[in-house]
Amino acid sequence: MSRNAVTDQPILALPQGITAWRNSLFLIFAACGASIASVAARIPTISLELGLSTGQVGLLLSSMAVGSVIGLFASGHVVAHFGSRNTIRVAFSTLGVGLAVASFGIAVFGSFIVSFIALIIVGLSMGVCDVAMNVSGAANEQAIGKTVMPIYHAFFSIGTVIGASLGALAEALHVPLDIHITFVVAIGITSVLVTSRFVLPERPLVAEGELAEPASTWRSRLAIWKEPRTILIGLIVLGVAFTEGSSNDWLSYSMVHGHGTNRAVGALVYSVFLTAMTACRLLGPRVLDRFGRVPVLRTAAALATVGLLLFIFVPVFWVNILAVVLWGAGASLGFPVGMSAAADDPAKAAARVSAVATIGYCAFLIGPPLIGFLGNQFGILNGLLLVLVLVAMSGVLSFAAREPARVRS
Repeated sequence: MSRNAVTDQPILALPQGITAWRNSLFLIFAACGASIASVAARIPTISLELGLSTGQVGLLLSSMAVGSVIGLFASGHVVAHFGSRNTIRVAFSTLGVGLAVASFGIAVFGSFIVSFIALIIVGLSMGVCDVAMNVSGAANEQAIGKTVMPIYHAFFSIGTVIGASLGALAEALHVPLDIHITFVVAIGITSVLVTSRFVLPERPLVAEGELAEPASTWRSRLAIWKEPRTILIGLIVLGVAFTEGSSNDWLSYSMVHGHGTNRAVGALVYSVFLTAMTACRLLGPRVLDRFGRVPVLRTAAALATVGLLLFIFVPVFWVNILAVVLWGAGASLGFPVGMSAAADDPAKAAARVSAVATIGYCAFLIGPPLIGFLGNQFGILNGLLLVLVLVAMSGVLSFAAREPARVRS
């Protein structure tokens, strides 16, 4: 059996289908990103269709976060029981149907309640699908002995760029929300169902070439929550998820209601953020392998801080674009690095990824309504100052994501 030259860990003899496996994961990550960003880009239209205030928009968006936290808490058990491939198929299909129902609830029925309930289902499905994708990605990363998780997340970001761009185009062409979202999710579900058949069962290795046995009971999986490193990595992910999520929820809205642009420009600026984040994620493996996780996370926190300060306090369009680029760069690597760090121990990967993602997704639970409340009281741009606190926390705690000790070959 061959061994990784850097870590001296045994490398799994990969089947010939490994290329298809990797490619299928790229496409699945992208499909998830495109689906979510298609809705995020049209938040100004959603608020107009339902006649919502800034605080009510935050309440509506919190429905997805509520569902996500429920889904994430259960995801470790679901993935352990059904496997990543089956979990991805069912969860993404449910996500797509939920988005379609939500869009009809908004555009056709004008119902806050229907869209709120549908978005809870969307969030639950996304939470489960997210953990299943990351567990598969982490197992693949360990099997090939290279840093690849940021590239998977880059494809998620590529999907969000495509979704946001479609959203901007739909805004410019005045395409009804329900038609736009139904079109996007139909393509997404078809793509995932076709490509997910190439996702292979994850069987990560531990030392001496033995296959890792994942935690097999509810009690053993819940014990992960007692480990300090799990909590610290979760708080890092919480900070970067808040940084990224605030852009998904409020960037296009802030451009329209804070900087006075039209809705198409707001959606376009959101796509600039996503493009910057995607580019940095594609460069991520090279940067992480050269400098290590901790320096990269600290630099990312600094970039996000500068970007947010410029965006909030400088009302000049070209400065706003620069600010969004820095914001996107700073938000780019925290989540994938957190997932890799959570999966450092293959035997605990599914349970710890689930726990860390659950903590991180609390940002999506408290973020939308809290920023919405602050936006109502002090203006949406000032409401974004809250993000700076979470960015700082992420930078301070970055030491917890340090790579495990490596053995010289």
